Amino acid sequence: MKTLAHALEEYLTLRRALGFWMDEAQRLLPRFLAFLEQHGSVHITSELALQWATQSPTLSPAEGARRLTLVRGFARFRAAMDPQSQVPAIGLLSARAQRAIPYLYTETEVAQLLEAAAQLPSPTGLRAQSAVTALGLLSVTGMRVGELLALDDADVDLTLGEVTIRHGKFGKARLLPLHATTQKALRAYVAARDRVFPIAPTPSFLVSEQGTRLSQWSLRRTFVQLSRQIGLRGATDRHGPRLHDFRHRFAVEVLLRWYREEVDVERHLPELSTYLGHVKVADTFWYLSATPELLQLALDRLEQGLPLQVWP
Repeated sequence: MKTLAHALEEYLTLRRALGFWMDEAQRLLPRFLAFLEQHGSVHITSELALQWATQSPTLSPAEGARRLTLVRGFARFRAAMDPQSQVPAIGLLSARAQRAIPYLYTETEVAQLLEAAAQLPSPTGLRAQSAVTALGLLSVTGMRVGELLALDDADVDLTLGEVTIRHGKFGKARLLPLHATTQKALRAYVAARDRVFPIAPTPSFLVSEQGTRLSQWSLRRTFVQLSRQIGLRGATDRHGPRLHDFRHRFAVEVLLRWYREEVDVERHLPELSTYLGHVKVADTFWYLSATPELLQLALDRLEQGLPLQVWP
C-alpha cells in the first residue's frame, strides 16, 4: 500500500487537475501527516485529526473547522485504498467564519504607505522598488495578494497595457486593463529590476532583493512594518489593516464613483465582479452593504425613484 505522503501527492495532483485551488491543502496537510507520524500512526483517525485541527490555542474555531475540512477531503481519498483510515464526521467541529469588516484606506494613508515603502533600505534598492510596486498594484487593480505574487513577466504586457491573471481563485483567469500612469510606473520598475538582474533569475514579475519571487511572508512582514511606521497599527498590535483591504478599497471606490456619477450600478456590477474575479455578483454586492457611505448612496438612489436591485 502506498505511503500517506505518496497518497497526498496523488490527491493534490488529482484535485488540481479537476480545477480546484489546493495551495492551502498543500501547505497544511503535510503538517497533518507529520503530526500522525509523531503519534506513531500510519492511518488517518478521527481522533488524531480532531487533535491536530484544534491543537493550537491561538487558532480560531473557524480555522480549526477549516483544517478539519481539509483533512476530511484527503481522508475520503485515502479511505479508498486504506480501509483502516477514518473519515472525520461532518459537524465534528462546527464554526462559521465571520467575515472581517474591511478597513478602507484613505488617499493619504495609501500615499504614506508608498512613501514609507520607497525609503526601505537594501543594498541594491530593489526591496523598496518591489514593495512600492506591489502595494501600488494592489491599490489600483484590486487583485488578490496571491494573484499579484503569482504574476510572471509574461503576464504583464506593457505594450497592450494589460495584466493576465492566470492563477485566480477557483482556477479562473482574467485580463485587467492598466491605466496609463500605472503602465508608466511598471515600466520604471522593470527597468530598475533589470538593472539589478540583467539576466532574469526567476520568471516572476516582482522580484526580491535576493533575486527570488517575492513571497507572501516577505510582503506581509514589510506591510506590517510600514503600517506601524505610519501609525496604522500600534507597535505591538497583532491585528490591524490588511493587504486584502486594498481589494475592498478598490471595489468601494469604483462603486462610489458610479453612484456619484449616477451610473446604473446594477447594470454594470457584473463588469466589476468579473474584473475582481468573483464567482457570484452577490460577492461584489456585499461591498455596498459593508460600507455606510455606499449604503447611503444606494438608499438615496432608491428614494429618488431610480431602480435598485437587491442581489440575493
